[in-house]
Amino acid sequence: MTVADKTYAATPAQRIAFIGLGTMGAPMAAHLLRAGHTVTVFNRTAAKAQSWVVAHGGAMAATPAEAAQGASIVVTCVGNDDDLREVTVGAQGVFQSMMPGGVLVDHTTTSAEVARELAQRAAQQGLAFIDAPVSGGNLGAINGVLTVMCGGDAEAFARVQPVITAYAKAVTLLGESGAGQLAKMVNQIAVGGLLQGLAEALAFGQKAGLDMSQVLQVISQGAASSWQMVNRGPTMIDDQFDFGFAVDWMRKDLGLVLDEGRRMGARLPVTALIDQFYADVQAMGGGRLDTSSLIKRLR
Repeated sequence: MTVADKTYAATPAQRIAFIGLGTMGAPMAAHLLRAGHTVTVFNRTAAKAQSWVVAHGGAMAATPAEAAQGASIVVTCVGNDDDLREVTVGAQGVFQSMMPGGVLVDHTTTSAEVARELAQRAAQQGLAFIDAPVSGGNLGAINGVLTVMCGGDAEAFARVQPVITAYAKAVTLLGESGAGQLAKMVNQIAVGGLLQGLAEALAFGQKAGLDMSQVLQVISQGAASSWQMVNRGPTMIDDQFDFGFAVDWMRKDLGLVLDEGRRMGARLPVTALIDQFYADVQAMGGGRLDTSSLIKRLR
């Protein structure tokens, strides 16, 4: 795994622990190291951490708690609510070793509920917790241009914002704990709707016998344009989906959205339908395909 060249803003070097070296986490941690920070990593599969250190430098630890020792900032990017609890408040979690005054920045897409829970636990230990889910996918992580949506204490956010810019183009505090996760849900609702509309439009045009590459060039200059159209439309036409944000991950995210919607009484009929469309793609064996594979249902 490599990361793209990027010019980093001059920020004071920090001692950082990075927990979770998956598709997103590995390039994000690499950007932190290249920005001049001291980085110790932990990954549940130790071989991934070893490979990361060989490729980039830094150090690895045997447990999250070991990685967090002496770190002023701990960054997590794991799978789900349970994974996050394990690496934070578990027997070997970072909360066991973080020094008072430390800040935990969580980039996992989780429920707003667990973000609020861990923010409270952190405060009880003299720590700060920032929920900070990201948008931009693996390419955004590699290129260091993610969009980061944050919730939490303003003072703690001000401390970590310059650090996060190592792998982000926009880092915004949107409110109290949980606000970042709620904003990510808004993002996923919008993305799902855009992709389903784009899938139907492209499938319709192909059925009509149009040159869809030419059509895309035209309509992407007008009101129908979107990031999804420009970046995923051409590959959808060519039936290419072996990249990007996986359907399995999108279904996890939409599950969080629908659960939160039920809790707050928000009506999400289109989102619920698109979630089932993604279930169809999974049933077709497409769980690891990019989310733009919605069009496969229509062919």
